Amino acid sequence: MTERRCGHVALVGRPNVGKSTLLNALVGEHLAIVTHKPQTTRHRLVGVLTEARGQIALVDTPGLHQRRPHGLNRRLNRTAVAALDSVDVVVMVIDAAHWTAEDDLVADRVARFPGPRVLVINKIDLLDDRSSLLEMTARLSSRLTPTAVLYTTASKGDGLGDLVDELFACLPPGEPFYPADEFTDRPARFLAAELVREQLMLQLHQEIPYGLTVQVERYEQQARRLWISALIVVAEDRHKGMVIGRQGQVLKRVGSRARREMAELLGQPVHLELHVRTRAGWVDDERALDELGFAD
Repeated sequence: MTERRCGHVALVGRPNVGKSTLLNALVGEHLAIVTHKPQTTRHRLVGVLTEARGQIALVDTPGLHQRRPHGLNRRLNRTAVAALDSVDVVVMVIDAAHWTAEDDLVADRVARFPGPRVLVINKIDLLDDRSSLLEMTARLSSRLTPTAVLYTTASKGDGLGDLVDELFACLPPGEPFYPADEFTDRPARFLAAELVREQLMLQLHQEIPYGLTVQVERYEQQARRLWISALIVVAEDRHKGMVIGRQGQVLKRVGSRARREMAELLGQPVHLELHVRTRAGWVDDERALDELGFAD
C-alpha cells in the first residue's frame, strides 16, 4: 500500500480572492461562508479532505488587509499570519484579474514561509486575454519560488483535481489528524452562527455587516429537529432597526434562508429563532472581542 500523506495546508490571500469558495469546493460542503463583500471570513476554519492516499486539513484564514486599524481588523490579520506558523504547506490564492497592494502584503509573508509554497491563480474565467497569465506566473514565480503554480476557477470546480494532487505530493508521510467522517474542526453551533452571518452580509447594505456578529445561545437536539436560538450583535443602535427591517421583513428573510442552509448542512429540520442586541463599539473593545469568540 502506498504510504499515506497527511498535514495542514493554509489558504492565504487578501480578501475576496476566493479562498473560502476554494475550501468549500475541495471539501464538498458549505463550511466557509461566501459573499462578495471583503472580510467575510473572520475565523480560522479547518476543512478536512480525506482520501485513501491521506488527509488534507485545509486551513481557511481571514484575508490579510490594510483596512481601518480597529481591534477586530488587527485580530483578523494576526489570525491570518499565525496560521503560517502551524502548517506544512502554504497556498497563496490570488485573483487572476486583479492585483492590489494587499496582494503584495500577502506575498511578502508567503515568501518567508520555510516549507512548500503553492501559488493558485484563481478566477481565470474572468480573464479576456489569458496571455497575461504567462507574465503573471513568471513574475510571481521569481518572487515566491513556489513548488507549483495552479490555475483554477473555484466557483466552477475547474483545476481542483490538479491542486489536490499537488497538495498530497507536498505533504509529509503520516497518519490522519481527524476521523475520516469529519469534514471540519468546528462544532455545528459555530457553523450555524456563520450561516446566519452569511445571510446578513448578503441582505444588508455595505457598511452594516462589518459592525455585526452572531452568537448561538441555544443549540438543542430535540426528537425531530434542532432548536437553535441565535443573537445578532450590532455595534450601533441605528443598525438594529436596519437588521430587523420594516415589520421584521429583513430578519424574517435572513432567518428563512439561514434555516434552509442549516438543514441542508446538518441533515435535519431546524427551528431557528433570531434576536438583535446592540453592544456599542464592540469591534474596538478588546474584552468584547474575547467574549464574542474572536480569539487572539
